[in-house]
Amino acid sequence: MNLDTLYSELTLPTKAKLVLLVLDGLGDLATPEQSYLTPLEAARTPNLDQLSKGAAQGRMQPVAPGITPGSGPGHLALFGYDPLDYQVGRGVIEALGLGVELQPGDVAARANFCTLDKAGIVTDRRAGRIETEVCEELCALLSSKIKTVAGAKVTIQAGKGHRFVVIFRGTGLEGPLTDADPHREGLPIPKVAPVDPKSAKAKKAAKLVEEFYKVALPLLAKKTPANGFLMRGIAHQPEIPLFEDRYRLKPACIAVYPMYKGLAQLVGMTRLDGCQTIADQFDRYLAEYDNYDYFFIHFKATDMYGEDGNFDAKRKAIEELDAALPILMRRRPDVLAITGDHSTPCALQGHSWHPQPVLLSSSVSGSDKLERFTETGANQGSLGLFEAKYLIRFMQANARMFDKFGA
Repeated sequence: MNLDTLYSELTLPTKAKLVLLVLDGLGDLATPEQSYLTPLEAARTPNLDQLSKGAAQGRMQPVAPGITPGSGPGHLALFGYDPLDYQVGRGVIEALGLGVELQPGDVAARANFCTLDKAGIVTDRRAGRIETEVCEELCALLSSKIKTVAGAKVTIQAGKGHRFVVIFRGTGLEGPLTDADPHREGLPIPKVAPVDPKSAKAKKAAKLVEEFYKVALPLLAKKTPANGFLMRGIAHQPEIPLFEDRYRLKPACIAVYPMYKGLAQLVGMTRLDGCQTIADQFDRYLAEYDNYDYFFIHFKATDMYGEDGNFDAKRKAIEELDAALPILMRRRPDVLAITGDHSTPCALQGHSWHPQPVLLSSSVSGSDKLERFTETGANQGSLGLFEAKYLIRFMQANARMFDKFGA
């Protein structure tokens, strides 16, 4: 029997409230430079400490041992979708998060402004993290000059900071394509190519991206510091089962950044927009408590500072969330899971393959008798090391949503 079918057959109706609180890129590495402490271990977290005393802990593999996940696979796994079975381009996720309605055959790319030297070498992949207002101005410039490319309509939509999306709408297009992003400084922007070299539609889409670069880069050549751009996650929107159908839970998303709203929307979660801080997000949870069964709450700063290699800022971001946590606990959910979608170690300044820590709290979670929520403590927890796609099943079990299997 298919495992998803079994879970479905065992699922019971419930009035329980479940919350998944994701500190993006939470996991980190203990290094001698930081006295063998991670930002989570170095942070002052009295509220997380209190929670951990009555909770279970463990660590999760986002995809598979040794594989470094992007945010898309990392979150899909947390939602219970095997990231190897459901591969979604980051462009699709970002476009949905920005409110762009995608049509069948659209190809979307997640893009960000970068800095290029005179030889076309990428010297800063994020153009110094330009302000959103600058990104909007540059996107407006590109939009005003580029309406179509080789017969395909082009839509450019600014996101937050240095990020934006590009959508190509035409006939006979599909992805996925390789990235127009070297993923590190010191290299030129690579040309895109079909992931499936036999796909004529993907070849046509790759040609469009190449033509787009030819007309767009000259428009940015004299801008500082954002005189270029990178594109990745270039793909079309796949079919994916809805969260509510899979788990019999009415879900909502409370996130700030477009990508995470897009991920939630992709699986049918209702977006609760308008929040800017984690305190705002927890207040929104309180306001919507009676309207949904499952809340996905996303916190970005931990990942951002990990990518910057800023240990102290990542530590302070964790402390900021911890300080706001009592707001959430005013209406304590029946099941609360706190984790990351992947690890973003400061020492690596990027995502990594290291398992992320997870804390699971409910009336039946049991206590691992750990004084704190840390990577070291999570290694000793009763949840052990498991694949992230099973977290939702642990949450359902803790909500008493499963009937007994067998006689």
